[in-house]
Amino acid sequence: MHVLVTGAAGFIGSNFVRHVLASSDDHVTAFDALTYAGNRANLAEFEPDARFRFVHGDVTDRLAVRSAVAGHHAVVHLAAESHVDRSLLDPDVFVRTNCTGTNVVCDEARRAGVERFLHVSTDEVYGSIDVGAFTEDGALRPSSPYSASKAGSDLIALSHHTSNGLPVVVTRSSNQFGPHQFPEKLIPFFVTTLLQGGTVPLYGDGLNVRDWLFVEDNCAALDLVLRTGAVGEVYNVGGHNERTNRQVTEAVLACLGLDGSRVEHVADRPGHDRRYAVATEKVEALGHRRTRDFEDALEATVAWYVDHPAWWQPLVERVRNR
Repeated sequence: MHVLVTGAAGFIGSNFVRHVLASSDDHVTAFDALTYAGNRANLAEFEPDARFRFVHGDVTDRLAVRSAVAGHHAVVHLAAESHVDRSLLDPDVFVRTNCTGTNVVCDEARRAGVERFLHVSTDEVYGSIDVGAFTEDGALRPSSPYSASKAGSDLIALSHHTSNGLPVVVTRSSNQFGPHQFPEKLIPFFVTTLLQGGTVPLYGDGLNVRDWLFVEDNCAALDLVLRTGAVGEVYNVGGHNERTNRQVTEAVLACLGLDGSRVEHVADRPGHDRRYAVATEKVEALGHRRTRDFEDALEATVAWYVDHPAWWQPLVERVRNR
C-alpha cells in the first residue's frame, strides 16, 4: 500500500511514519509545510529507505495536495495546528489549517480515488466531563478555537464520506507524549525548562485531569483503524492513564530528581477544561491494547530529552520567539 501522511514532520506524524515503515511493507509519502512545529530532522532516519519520500507542501494548497496524493491508496491526515494557548491568541490560522486544509485534503483524496482515509482528531472536541467517559456518539462541545476547529474538521471529513463516498474513518485520541514532541506541549516544555534551570508554571489549582497516551500506542491504534476500522465510523483512543496536571508535574520532577521549589503557581487560562475522558471499547474491539503505562513511558520520554539536547534546544528558541 502507498500511504500519504500529512503533517508527517510533526510529533505524531513522524512517529506514525516510523511505525508504518517498521511494521509493514508499505510505501510512505510524508507531506508537510514545515511550519514552526514541523521538523525535517524528525524524518532524517527514514531518508535512506527506498519506501519513503518527502514532499514539501501546505494542506491548504490544492494543487500541491493534488500532486502529492496521486497514486496513493490511503491518506492519513495528521496536519493540524494543535496548541490551545496559541489558538487563543491567533485563531485564524487554526481555522485555516484545520478546517480549510481538511476540506482540501478530503476533496483531493476523493478525486484521486483513495481506498482509505484516516482523519486524526482529539478527545478535546467533546469538551469537559466531570465523571464517566465520552463515547463516540457524544455531543461535541469544544471550548477553545483549537478544539472547535478540530471538531469542525471532523465534521468536514465525515461529510465527505456521507455526501461524496470518501472512505473516511476518524480517530479521537487523548493527550499524547513521547520523543520528538515539540517543546510547547506540557511534558516536553516542563522537561526542557527544568533541564535549563528554569521553573515551570502550574495553572490554577493543578487539578485538571487528562488521560495520557504514549505516542507509540496511539500510532499502533491509528494504523489499526486505518486498515480495519469501519468506514464512516469514529474511534476513541485513550491511554487509561488519568492524571491531574499536578501529578504529572510531580512525576516529571521526580524523573529529574527535583522538588516542588521549581514550580510556579499561575492563574488559570481561559476556558480550561476540567477533565477529559473517552470510552475506548470500540477501538479495543478491533484488537487495540495499551502497551505502556504512564510511569514507564514518562521515564523513557524524559530520558530521551535528556539525551537529545541538540534536537530540542533550537526548538525552545522558536517557542520563546513566538
